[in-house]
Amino acid sequence: MTDTAPTLRLYDSAARAVVPLAPTVTPGQVAIYLCGATVQGSPHIGHMRSGIAFDVMRRWLERQGQRVLMVRNVTDIDDKILAKSAAADPPVEWWAWAQRFEREFDAAYRALGVSAPTYEPRATGTIPEQVELVQRLLDAGHAYVGEAGNVYFDVRSLPGYGALTNQRLEDLATTEDESQIDAQVEADKRDPRDFALWKSAKPSEPADAAWDAPWGRGRPGWHLECSAMSRRFLGEEFDVHGGGIDLRFPHHENEQAQSHGAGWGFARHWVHNAWVTVKGEKMSKSLGNSLVVAELLKRYDPAVLRLALGTVHHRSTVEFSEEGLAEAAALWERLSGALVRAMEVVGTDVDLPSEQLRARPLPEDFSAAMDEDLNLAGAMAVVHATLKALNTALSAPRPDAAAVAGTALDLRSQLDVLGLDPLAAPWRERVLGAGASGGQDAAMQALDHLVTALVQERTEARAAKDWARADALRDRLAQAGVVVEDSPSGARWHLA
Repeated sequence: MTDTAPTLRLYDSAARAVVPLAPTVTPGQVAIYLCGATVQGSPHIGHMRSGIAFDVMRRWLERQGQRVLMVRNVTDIDDKILAKSAAADPPVEWWAWAQRFEREFDAAYRALGVSAPTYEPRATGTIPEQVELVQRLLDAGHAYVGEAGNVYFDVRSLPGYGALTNQRLEDLATTEDESQIDAQVEADKRDPRDFALWKSAKPSEPADAAWDAPWGRGRPGWHLECSAMSRRFLGEEFDVHGGGIDLRFPHHENEQAQSHGAGWGFARHWVHNAWVTVKGEKMSKSLGNSLVVAELLKRYDPAVLRLALGTVHHRSTVEFSEEGLAEAAALWERLSGALVRAMEVVGTDVDLPSEQLRARPLPEDFSAAMDEDLNLAGAMAVVHATLKALNTALSAPRPDAAAVAGTALDLRSQLDVLGLDPLAAPWRERVLGAGASGGQDAAMQALDHLVTALVQERTEARAAKDWARADALRDRLAQAGVVVEDSPSGARWHLA
């Protein structure tokens, strides 16, 4: 790691401009807080957008020698979690419901190659810090206790309220998210635009979904949780706060208000990723279970899903479609296929560990694109050019081993920044076959034996110029889901 400032420039949602990230709060370190999942249901592909987008940011900062301190929270107590767990047939304990879907989110992140955060706090694990923050706001005159025991943030007490989203308080009817509004919480607000910091315990809710506090037993409001968690793990001021663009208001606006009300510097920069849409409609659970990550993984290679989501600029909408996935699958096949062929030509010279790859210099055009607000279109243009150069080197009658190895490592280095290096975890085993991780199971061994025999028979037919027989064998393998590719060193196969 280095104390050198990062060269990355980012679009800051608060400044509404692309600005330098430097200088950071701690030299040589970038502290990022990313709003994570509210674990009320299974993760769909729209939920994965922010995880992948900020994983790319993290990888780029680390490639520049920065230490990245990444916090991604889990909201495991919430109105929707309580409602859905109670409505289940049969009803489920709210904490069991939350834990079930927290595991599903974790599995989805891992499947799509999203690195684990440095810390992943749960809202229920920071209740003392949240109680302390409420008391701090009460003492500062920014909050008040209602008759029912709810505690509210007084938005009129903070002159800068609305600065993040550039809104005037007088133009707002409410500062609550629609899903967080209920009659009991609204009942004793002094101003309908105030928002709940603490919700008093209700007889209709589980007794263990509430905690003791000086002003009465209850549970935290949605916005309170993130302010307390970011301060607990990143301090009173940190570098970047991220999340989906739909969180800008009211969630992030309210986070900033209560943190500033507490006297904390809070986030220096705000970065928001755009939505995933399907036929122009915002990605949501209402579009059906077919877009749940676990269901998509039954039909698509996880690397293809990551490529489709993670090579579009984070501020641009991703249109999720069969056509887009087909294009991503074709590109992934070209990328992984070229690198496997390079390994066949030059052997282990291409198969360097990721740590050694990251010591290689990157093309200036690639670095310049990534530094300018993570311009993935510019970066991918360099990736495509490098892939073309590698294929040209491989297609020579007598491939130059040094040229092949150097170009292949250049390609891997660029893909590593994007979390898409086919020869690294978690993609390596699928690309190279089960044997790449130290052994095949009995079924894979049997399949390998049968397919290898047919591939050899096809090779012999080609050598005898029996093209009809060779094509028939290839078609037979294709019908079984086996793809055969010819290379200078012979035929190779993989599952479709």
